[in-house]
Amino acid sequence: MKLKNILLSRIVIAGSIILLQIVWFITFFLRLTEYSIIINFFFTTLSIIALLFVINKRYNPAFKLAWSILILLFPLFGGLLYAMLGTKEPLRKMSTSIENTKNAILPFVSQKEEILLAIKENDKHAYGQVKYILDHSNSPIYKNTETKYYRSGEENFPDILEALKSAKHFIFLEYFIIANGRMWNEVLEVLKEKAAQGVDVRVMYDDVGSLTTLPYKYYKYIESFGIKCEAFNHFVPFFSVVMNNRDHRKILVIDGHTGFTGGINLADEYINEKNRFGYWKDTGIMLKGEAVWNLTVMFLTMWNAVRKTDTSYEAFMPKVHNKLEFNDDGYVQPYGDSPLDGETVGENVYLNIINNAVDYVYIFTPYLIIDNEMMVALCLAAKRGVDVRIVTPNIPDKKIVFLLTQSFYPQLIENGVKIYQFTPGFLHAKCFVSDDKVATVGTINMDYRSLYLHFECGVFLYNTKTVLEVRDDILNTIEQSRRISEEDLNSSFIKRFAQAVLILFAPLL
Repeated sequence: MKLKNILLSRIVIAGSIILLQIVWFITFFLRLTEYSIIINFFFTTLSIIALLFVINKRYNPAFKLAWSILILLFPLFGGLLYAMLGTKEPLRKMSTSIENTKNAILPFVSQKEEILLAIKENDKHAYGQVKYILDHSNSPIYKNTETKYYRSGEENFPDILEALKSAKHFIFLEYFIIANGRMWNEVLEVLKEKAAQGVDVRVMYDDVGSLTTLPYKYYKYIESFGIKCEAFNHFVPFFSVVMNNRDHRKILVIDGHTGFTGGINLADEYINEKNRFGYWKDTGIMLKGEAVWNLTVMFLTMWNAVRKTDTSYEAFMPKVHNKLEFNDDGYVQPYGDSPLDGETVGENVYLNIINNAVDYVYIFTPYLIIDNEMMVALCLAAKRGVDVRIVTPNIPDKKIVFLLTQSFYPQLIENGVKIYQFTPGFLHAKCFVSDDKVATVGTINMDYRSLYLHFECGVFLYNTKTVLEVRDDILNTIEQSRRISEEDLNSSFIKRFAQAVLILFAPLL
């Protein structure tokens, strides 16, 4: 009986508290309605201001259209949503920190004029591309650099481990995704060993990219081994403009003379140790020589913006810890793309390759969510007789994004572009190659996030042996892929309607 009375009293207390909360909410909303006209006027005015701001801003037209529709559809809260999420510019603090660090490193970055002149005399189209990257990414082009192309993560991983084990002075590691598993565990064991030997080991991962793959505040665990570690742009669990700007780069630098980049993250699916979406096809590239300096500069720019560590940068240059002559393999130009400067370097490098193509352009991309400029360039290239081929995944990692990717197929195919889907699984590679002369391998997807919102990187290659290796890899992959025909484009009304809606809001996804 006593227990029953206690339970009854607790139920009464709990019920009273709930009732009190209900009364409070009802009273709050009743009082709020008295000011509904003022509240409605305030938010509507905010939406009108946001709409005018969007229209007059120097945004890509696709961004303008998407946000204009969203604000007009929801005039009461559309302006508030734009104020919280709409602007593409990151917070001033991040922008200022990175810009200051970049300015400190720039005196250590210089272009050899004889290299530019040699390219200009040989190929004016290539020279134009090189000059654009140099001027807008502060990234010189080099000779005296050996390149090695990897057709898969399985090919890439052993060389990464070997290079890490050879480190004597420093290791810089910057990745979008790090995930617990065989790949990262083996890398981490080497990093711990090297840190114990006195090697300067620095690790940076993107906090959102690794949100579901690493424990909370994982960087503190890594620091316990004497490794310097930072999580870029810490995830804050509420709406924030700066959350849009992620570090999507994959950069590994060893002793200043050996570097890796490409699409491969440090997670087991990238070496097919873990099966998520069939066979995971990805690509990477290793550089040995002077061009590694550009990768080092990219890493140090980001690192010192987050954690001010260095006052001088000469100690990290390629020849400091390598006194031998580097092998020469054509022209190599690693470059970065930043959402801070308003210059879409990644997209413009792609556009320049397409617009300058004479015989062919072959493309690897996991996502094909493109703006009007890219669509026109691809279609026009095909119309003037260029063999344009694009390989995308057959098994998607994100079904909505894949549905959106397929929505761009019809216009491309109608204009002569050949689309292939990689039958064995998911293709995560990001590569362009054209006319047996130029190629780029990197982290830059053909979607709005990669082209406009993320920090990215790539390597532009001119007359290197890897240009032909990229070409051969794409052609071999096409043999394992299914070409999409016009018959494949026939779909249900519901699917076409969903795609039409998704296209409108593609820049916001």
